[in-house]
Amino acid sequence: MKTNGVKIIATNKKARHDYFIEDTLECGIALTGTEVKSVRQGQINLKDSYAQVKAEELLLIGVHISPYDQGNIFNHDPFRTRKLLAHKREILKLGKAQEKEGMSLVPLSVYLKNGRVKVELAVAKGKKIYDKRHSIAERDADREMDRRMKEGYK
Repeated sequence: MKTNGVKIIATNKKARHDYFIEDTLECGIALTGTEVKSVRQGQINLKDSYAQVKAEELLLIGVHISPYDQGNIFNHDPFRTRKLLAHKREILKLGKAQEKEGMSLVPLSVYLKNGRVKVELAVAKGKKIYDKRHSIAERDADREMDRRMKEGYK
C-alpha cells in the first residue's frame, strides 16, 4: 500500500484491539543492511512486540525480521533488540508515560518514508476483556447501521 510517498510494510492489527491508543510518535529504527533488505521485502512481524526506555535509549523488543534470503554469514539475528531513533526529549516523555500504571509502548506499523524505515510507536493503555467486548459490540452496531442505511436508499 502506498500513500503520499509512504509505503506501509507491516501493521500490528492486534494493537488497536488490545489497547486504547493515547498518543503516537514516528521514530526511525537502527537496522543492519540485511535487515533493511528483509523489511523492504515485507518480512517483518510486529506481533507481541513492544518498546521500552532503558538508560535514556528507546529499544524495540520482540520484532521478528526474517533473515535475508541472499544473506550469508552477515545475516542478522531475527529477534535481536533494535534501537529506535528519536529526540532525547521525546524519549524522556515516553519514559514518563511508560512508568504510569498500565501504560505500554506499542509499535503500530512499520513503513518506508523517503527511502527510510520508520516505526509508528503508540503510548497505549491495555484494555480489559469487557472493554474489548464493548469495542466489538460498537463495531458490529456501526456495521449493522451502515447496512440498514444502504438498504433504505435502494
